[in-house]
Amino acid sequence: MFVKITKSGKYEYAQLVQSYREDGQTKHKVILNLGRLDQIAGNPSFQRLAIRLQELSGVKNRVDLDSFSEGEIVNYGYTVYKKLFLELGLELILDGIKEQGKTQFSLGDSCFLMALQHLLEPRSKRGAYLKQQRYLQLPQVDLNHLYRSLDILHIHKEKLEDSLYYHHRTILSMQVDVVFFDVTTFHFESVKADSLRDFGFSKNGKFNEVQVVLALLVDTEGRPIGYELFPGNTFESKTLESALEKLEKRFGLRQVIIVADRGINSKLNLKRIAARGYRYIVAARIRKLKKELTHKLLDPEGYMELPLDEEGEAFRYKVIEHVNEIKDDVEVCTIDERLVFTYSTKRMKKDRADRQRLIEKARYLLANQSKIKSSNKKGGKKYLKEIGNKSDWVLDETAITNDERFDGYYGLQTNDHNLTPQDLLEAYHCLWKIEESFRVMKSTLEVRPVFHWTEARIKGHFVLCFLAFLLERTLELKLKNAGSSASPQQIREALNAMCFTKVEIDGSTFYIKAKGTELSSKILRALKMKPHKNVTPAEEMVL
Repeated sequence: MFVKITKSGKYEYAQLVQSYREDGQTKHKVILNLGRLDQIAGNPSFQRLAIRLQELSGVKNRVDLDSFSEGEIVNYGYTVYKKLFLELGLELILDGIKEQGKTQFSLGDSCFLMALQHLLEPRSKRGAYLKQQRYLQLPQVDLNHLYRSLDILHIHKEKLEDSLYYHHRTILSMQVDVVFFDVTTFHFESVKADSLRDFGFSKNGKFNEVQVVLALLVDTEGRPIGYELFPGNTFESKTLESALEKLEKRFGLRQVIIVADRGINSKLNLKRIAARGYRYIVAARIRKLKKELTHKLLDPEGYMELPLDEEGEAFRYKVIEHVNEIKDDVEVCTIDERLVFTYSTKRMKKDRADRQRLIEKARYLLANQSKIKSSNKKGGKKYLKEIGNKSDWVLDETAITNDERFDGYYGLQTNDHNLTPQDLLEAYHCLWKIEESFRVMKSTLEVRPVFHWTEARIKGHFVLCFLAFLLERTLELKLKNAGSSASPQQIREALNAMCFTKVEIDGSTFYIKAKGTELSSKILRALKMKPHKNVTPAEEMVL
């Protein structure tokens, strides 16, 4: 059956009609004349009749599509980080900091919004302010409060770090017995130096721009413990002292192994670590070893062979007991060390390929000698030498041959004699966790560009990025403990997919849930968060 509209004279009429077939032809039979259309429209009796017919036929109430408003996309995935923000005690910590001063606005709301923006959609503080409406039911924050929050974070950085550390130790039972330490740089699109931003060795190759130096401490799970920010001209080896003081005086840690690359491997730094009762595992500077140790490194006798790996690559190691003699202006001290030398065919191939690239760059510089003076010594210039008095340059074959001797070799040194060679290698190989931490901060969280120019605001910005990184790492660990793994970028995509479409229908507001990703569901399960209904009236929406 269907409703048929017919016209007679100047009026249109509605009829309830049934179709049937007779002699192979389709015919219509009028079951009921419903009346004139102009009398049916808006007639409450007909509306009640239509609803009753829907009920009797089992059809749910239908809505006029023309009554739908335009949809507004709002995000609710942020609530995952909000839950972690509360679990980590950040809101309580920030409330305590607020109460110490004259701050009238919510410091927690301001800091969470800025951290959230780095986590889900990195942009400037002004951008975060303008886009905050995209987060459903998130308290709105004034732009001025965001900037003032950075000043407060800068002042209370150490209190914030200390509180977070003790929260992890007491509430989350975080074990800190191995600490990874590394240093990186963040540059500014500027050539104006000041007390913080300055020129120095850039790990990003930005030698013509000012920068700051960041020294980071993380635990074995990759969670940040703390960091220090230094002027851009600070040498990497000079950043360790502040990190050691942080571990001992502020955190009270005594039984710790510091794991770091050769950037901090100076005799003075090793003395500082040992003097505090700490142990260390650092990469050895094998090209600067004494002649006796170099001979032992290159001598094939004494190496222990391991089975070939899955790729058919060979690996062997040798353990050497060594006394490291350290002299300074006051005294001479010695540290009993263990050196672990390794050789692998896989590393040998990498070393050769890396050197060949530098040789090609050196040859390019020889063909364009006007660029040699400004070239970086660690680049192709490494294999060039100057001869005569007319700035003539040639390929340094001696340097190339000397480097070839060390292809495939690597070394570690430690003052911990209780660790097996396998333990040492495993601990050092985990140093990738801090290297990955820097990649996350520079790419996913987009710590830079830094849209601030005063020292206090710049330092406050890095405190904020530290908090964002802590939230991201905590979520990664929650997923890992729940049997899932995901990259920071995958997590961002999953949380950004957790959205509602906000619409008005006949004067009422509803939230229609968008389809999330598979990871979205895993995140909710890992944090024991209940999924929302597909359609929720505004008055029933609770996040």
